Amino acid sequence: MAILLAATPAMAANDDAAMLELADKSRCTACHDVHDKVTGPAWIDVAKRYRGDAGALERLVVKVRDGGSGAWGTVPMSPNKRVPEENIRKLVSWILSLK
Repeated sequence: MAILLAATPAMAANDDAAMLELADKSRCTACHDVHDKVTGPAWIDVAKRYRGDAGALERLVVKVRDGGSGAWGTVPMSPNKRVPEENIRKLVSWILSLK
């Protein structure tokens, strides 16, 4: 059991690395960063805003796919129709899990 618990942070780091790679390949990092606002909000701020919101995952998947504006200021988010919805769902789930 101790080995499993000791491996957990390393597994989380691997998940983070994989999600950052997917975000970069999906061009999310052109406008977003984990900790700092770029054109769009920092993902850590997105996680804080929607923590505890049971419907956030579905709403954000739609927003990432279709684009939108108003939630974080006047700069619109471009639609991401070329990114498979499965990847959008993985990325949004990961973002919402950030602490």
